[in-house]
Amino acid sequence: MSPIMGLLDRGGVVIWIIAALSVVGLAVILWKVWRLAALGAWGGARAEASVEAFRLHGQVDSADGGGVRAMVVRAAMHAVTDARLTAEQAREETERVARRSLADARRGLRVLEVISTVAPLLGLLGTVLGMIVAFQALQTSGSQADASVLAGGIWEALLTTAAGMAVAIPAALALAWFEAVIDRVASDLEDLLARVFLARPVSQTRAAE
Repeated sequence: MSPIMGLLDRGGVVIWIIAALSVVGLAVILWKVWRLAALGAWGGARAEASVEAFRLHGQVDSADGGGVRAMVVRAAMHAVTDARLTAEQAREETERVARRSLADARRGLRVLEVISTVAPLLGLLGTVLGMIVAFQALQTSGSQADASVLAGGIWEALLTTAAGMAVAIPAALALAWFEAVIDRVASDLEDLLARVFLARPVSQTRAAE
């Protein structure tokens, strides 16, 4: 039996649950990195160029791709130049697309939040249960208690606490990183969309009825 499997067996059911959470957490982290990269979370040059072309020449970007920033900017440009929409309606449509895009970018973060919260609590629960068993064994042995046996039971009980923290810390760090990336995207979108609406041609502006 490998050392890792031995530790899992000594930790009991709780440590197996924590191990399962670690697998889920790693899968979510890898998926989020891929998903944010696919959404262009670390890009933005295409959206910047589109806004400048619209501001200076009134040119609407109609090409696909470019990431989440470019997609929302395109939606804003089409809404702004749509003669059927008032300024307020154009803003509402753009905000709807932006909210949906940011919600898509945040998908999966709740799982990491739950893992970073639950894993250390499970570890503490496993430790408490292990300590109860160890002290029950001490009580049963009475005056013939072996200190080495008690110490062995205690360190086995502490395995779950260490495992829970080992799973929770990377999950919490990844969650904070992903949230920072998404907050940066939201901040960039706010700036880009403000520039699009400030560049709205006067001929396209209609007073709300």
